[in-house]
Amino acid sequence: MKKITKKALAISTVSIAGIAALAMIHRTTAKYLTRVALDRKAPRVVERQKKKMMGSKEIGRLLKSVSAATDSLRYGSCETVSISSHDGIRLVGHWHGSENAKRVIVAMHGWRSDWAQDFGAISEFWHQNGCSVLYAEQRSHGDSDGEYMGFGVLERYDCYEWIKWVNQRMGSELPIYLAGISMGATTVLMTSGFNLSDNVKGIVADCGFTSPRAIWKHVVQRKFHLPYGIYKSTAENIYRQRHKVSIDYSCADALQNCRIPVLFVHGSDDNFVPIEMTFENYKACPSKKKLLVVVGAEHGMSYLVDKQAYETAVMDFWQENDR
Repeated sequence: MKKITKKALAISTVSIAGIAALAMIHRTTAKYLTRVALDRKAPRVVERQKKKMMGSKEIGRLLKSVSAATDSLRYGSCETVSISSHDGIRLVGHWHGSENAKRVIVAMHGWRSDWAQDFGAISEFWHQNGCSVLYAEQRSHGDSDGEYMGFGVLERYDCYEWIKWVNQRMGSELPIYLAGISMGATTVLMTSGFNLSDNVKGIVADCGFTSPRAIWKHVVQRKFHLPYGIYKSTAENIYRQRHKVSIDYSCADALQNCRIPVLFVHGSDDNFVPIEMTFENYKACPSKKKLLVVVGAEHGMSYLVDKQAYETAVMDFWQENDR
């Protein structure tokens, strides 16, 4: 009887130790995944993933075709400006004014990208059509301060501050449009939940995701081939601790209060943010809305794949809503 008890106790001790070790592995992995998602300084795996994505012949060809436009925007005649965020960090933007401007665009770039890379290709189209543009550098990117990214939940406040900056600079006569790509699209969609000034006339959201939780789950499962459920609690607690806000906010939550028109854009072949997320956002939007699906376009490549369709959709959108 004593031998059986000792054996059972030994097995129990080993089991407890094994569970504790497994729990520690899960916590460590969750912390690492959160670093990948949130930290300004990217772990090496992010750079490897980006190189792998950019290694696509088609994406490489498209990016090479617009490298001159990207450099022209980055090193051109934009005026560098800055504001303070709602939580006290310095945010940097680049102002490209247009003589006799017809409208103003507040442009928000994507996750671990930058303003010139994401908008270099379309910048000339905007400028030629009478748009003054504020190219924001998202928090924790480039010259803007901040240690952690908020996946739109924090950045929506930053976008709201940039709208106020535009109105202080230009007055409230010109129509304002919010334009975002990838995380920037989620940012501008989440900004729709605020009580915006009357001259904010519309949003163009290109390949945005639905919420931080949804895109984290998708990437962890599809890119890292891990079950998100076992890391969910730790990862989301880290988000709350760092940002002092809930991760629960989503585009659907914001869009419940949206009163301005939205043009949703997504590439059919997006392998980073699934097109179904734009369909969900579109369905959640109660205001006037349009949807442009660019066949064959990968993540963030819709404008490069079909400029004519993209420009026609945007110009129609402006014409309908400028007044």
